Amino acid sequence: MVQEYEKMIDAWPVLAPLLSPPENDEALDRLIEFSEYLLDRIGGNENHPLMGLLVNVSNLIEDYESERFPEAASDPIGSLQYLMEEHGLKQKDLTEIGSPGVISEILSGKRELNKRQIKGLAERFGCSPAVFI
Repeated sequence: MVQEYEKMIDAWPVLAPLLSPPENDEALDRLIEFSEYLLDRIGGNENHPLMGLLVNVSNLIEDYESERFPEAASDPIGSLQYLMEEHGLKQKDLTEIGSPGVISEILSGKRELNKRQIKGLAERFGCSPAVFI
């Protein structure tokens, strides 16, 4: 077991930027980029071996964002509504995630966001996909 610990200790300088709480927006951007990469690798497989890593990275992002932007730290729909209000957007402005009917169903809680929509919203608002998960 000691050999495994030593391997982890040796790898830490490479892993630390991706597994430590971000201290600034640059570190946050690095974590967001890593989470997007993991999302692409995992796809829709909730049993993927990397899912635990994605959850940990998402938690680091969420903790940082909830400290910096406490109003946005809520459920995915609340976050979307908050971001729409902050950016002065209406449902019709979010056509990249679906028709006005689909957007209405998402905002009313009748429909959940899918992976493509989450990725599109994260890109549009420049935030982590974890905000919408």
